[in-house]
Amino acid sequence: MANRSNFINDFEMNWDFTLVDKNDYAIEIKNLSKTYISGEVEVKALRDINLIVEQKERLVILGPSGAGKTTLLNLLGGITSPDKNGGTLKIFGSNIKEYNMKQLCNYRKNRIGFVFQFYNLFPALTAIENVVISIELLNKNQKLPLYEIAAKYLDMVGLGDRLHHYPYQLSGGEQQRVAIARALAKIPFIGREFILLCDEPTGNLDTDTGDKIIELIIKLNEKEDITCILVSHNPTIAKKSATQIIQIKNGRIEQNSRLTVKNEGFS
Repeated sequence: MANRSNFINDFEMNWDFTLVDKNDYAIEIKNLSKTYISGEVEVKALRDINLIVEQKERLVILGPSGAGKTTLLNLLGGITSPDKNGGTLKIFGSNIKEYNMKQLCNYRKNRIGFVFQFYNLFPALTAIENVVISIELLNKNQKLPLYEIAAKYLDMVGLGDRLHHYPYQLSGGEQQRVAIARALAKIPFIGREFILLCDEPTGNLDTDTGDKIIELIIKLNEKEDITCILVSHNPTIAKKSATQIIQIKNGRIEQNSRLTVKNEGFS
């Protein structure tokens, strides 16, 4: 057991967490739009978006259904592409708007962690296997101990005693914790040039469990020094968790507030 602990400490000390140039924002968006076309119908999902997010920030995106929140999240995640004419979408200084499909695939693998409302776990895999499968492709050159890393992040989210449980054996809150651990387990491989994208992570949970998930995201943001983007309908979540809040309506950012006081936290 002692040798195992020393081994874990050794590889933790060798992780490279070097940040990009301090002059680069985590996210820098200028005059960005997204139009969906269905037959002869054009739908402007986003219109002339301008946004700056500092490294290590927690941005909450608020707005009603259909406002463009998820579209913006998908653009940040490289899942969909913005309109070709005009605008820039820089992530850690690189304009991903100019990326081809292969580059976007590598970007999603190396820079983005997703947390979804409905968890998206593999039902036939245990908690630890769900985490390991997400980082296997990142380990080709480094050869880090995958199961050790997965166990570390599951323990970090409070599931150290649930490593070998299947999703059906876990509560909704526990499944969401697995999803968070799965996303964050990329950090030892890619460093902290990393953005955690959360699409309504509490939307399928009761209030108390949802509050605990938000508290966990805040804790991990502060501990791991990563950038977090969270979509929500709930202004209370934004007020208590964000360092920056934007409100989107009809595809436009109508309000952008950067918080200068300490978050109130959850009672």
